[in-house]
Amino acid sequence: MRLNAIWVYLASQPLLWLAVTVGVYWLARQLYLKSHNFALLNPVLVSIAAIVGLLLATDTDYQQYFDGAQFIHFLLGPATVALAVPLIEQIAALKRSLVPITVALLVGALTGIFSTVVLCRLLGVDGHLLLSLLPRSITTPIAMGVSDQIGGSAELTVVFVVITGVLGGAFGVPLLGRLARKDPIASGFALGITSHGIGTARAFEYSQQAGAFAGLGMGLNGALTAALIPLVVWALGL
Repeated sequence: MRLNAIWVYLASQPLLWLAVTVGVYWLARQLYLKSHNFALLNPVLVSIAAIVGLLLATDTDYQQYFDGAQFIHFLLGPATVALAVPLIEQIAALKRSLVPITVALLVGALTGIFSTVVLCRLLGVDGHLLLSLLPRSITTPIAMGVSDQIGGSAELTVVFVVITGVLGGAFGVPLLGRLARKDPIASGFALGITSHGIGTARAFEYSQQAGAFAGLGMGLNGALTAALIPLVVWALGL
């Protein structure tokens, strides 16, 4: 009874869930490092699973959790913008690679959209679920806004974004290591386009230059895909 009363008191404090989120992520990060960066133990994925389990175990409403931890949500935007800082050191390399980067961006954005449409049609997925899947290859804040705009579910889109990022980080790094072993620009940019934030974090583990171009790919692909998806939805009558 006393423990229950303590929990009720703590749960009413606005900083509890912020502290829980930070603590869970720190533990997940330690597990990730202990596993020698095993991609399927990505700290974001493990943290989500752990916090969902904790919310279910304590019968805590999601809105109550979000009200306490929303400061992290606020920092997501500035953290994304801060990825431009390491890119400043790569201006010379960016100028040299401007043409291939532009081509890769267009191909990557269009492939991400139309591969989703084709696979969904082949699997018989349509309507609300398809619209929620379309923004899966762009970073979470943009993906949620796009999903709402086209009639999808922002909550479902977040799940698909995380899954895409984790799978991209798990299989993209080894694959790109074989295809572009001596080109961190190509590897990083590809990871940023296909796997957004999680892929960018993995790219920084590869090298500083790869991480910088992954951040660039994530930002550019987010902007371009956000502009293209409503046009595709309208053109295909989705």
